[in-house]
Amino acid sequence: MQPWRTKEKALQLLRGHPANAYNKLPKYFYILEKTYPGSVVKLKKTTDECFLYAFVALCISISGWEYCRPVVVVDETFLKTTYRGIMLTASTMDAAGSYTLDEFNEMMSKIEEIYPRVKSYLYDIGYHRWSRVHATVNRTWTMTSNIAESLNAVTKEARELPIFDLLEYMRTLLERWREVIEGKWYFHIPWVRASTDHIHTVIDGVKRYIVCLESKKYSCGQFQLDELPCPHALAALRHRNETYENYCSPYYTRESLLRTYEISVNPLPDESKWNVPQHRSDEVVNPPTGEKK
Repeated sequence: MQPWRTKEKALQLLRGHPANAYNKLPKYFYILEKTYPGSVVKLKKTTDECFLYAFVALCISISGWEYCRPVVVVDETFLKTTYRGIMLTASTMDAAGSYTLDEFNEMMSKIEEIYPRVKSYLYDIGYHRWSRVHATVNRTWTMTSNIAESLNAVTKEARELPIFDLLEYMRTLLERWREVIEGKWYFHIPWVRASTDHIHTVIDGVKRYIVCLESKKYSCGQFQLDELPCPHALAALRHRNETYENYCSPYYTRESLLRTYEISVNPLPDESKWNVPQHRSDEVVNPPTGEKK
């Protein structure tokens, strides 16, 4: 118990008392609305002024969703703070990331090394029943991604923070994503040989791939699944002196990706300089009712 109390005391010195974080919310939400016009932020309390729930949708996310694929995943994850609670998140798919046959085979090889019976079990079920790259129909528009679990992994440590710090972590997370998108991107261009007007053989190192531009298919499966020309398909298009626009879903164009994050995530002013109306500044929000940790 002594080490546990020492840890709790240290966390309180660093972050303050968890109950005090709830009283920061009215001011914080007011600053969010002023810094990000067009955002939707709501704070709901019980009749005895106890925290019930909060809702935050920043304008930068609202506008960015217009340029993402229409796949929305709503997921819940449990908070690990003193007052517990649940965080609901809604996430969607931007143009970053892909899934190929080579990646699938690599993952299955790792599974076989750890537990061969699992791979045999998945094989007996039939890869086409659960794997996007082996699907006999286009499952791009269904919820076959793992974006919810990916988001949970990113916010794993943040779920232990007081509510004020948790919300601020989620806001700065958008800022970090925007910085990544603004980074430089480049592709390695493989060697291409035309077999017919539409079918090309692409040699990338020691690997050989077949790209069919007419049917927009590629032997690794990435082209037809993501509706985005991969580096090998781009190499075939370059060989034909043809642009990629006719082979790329509008959700995956460079313009759409950049416009997803085009609104700047402006930093909030220092808490000591928050200019909040008196009626908002004096608003009280008590911690949630219920059993304490």
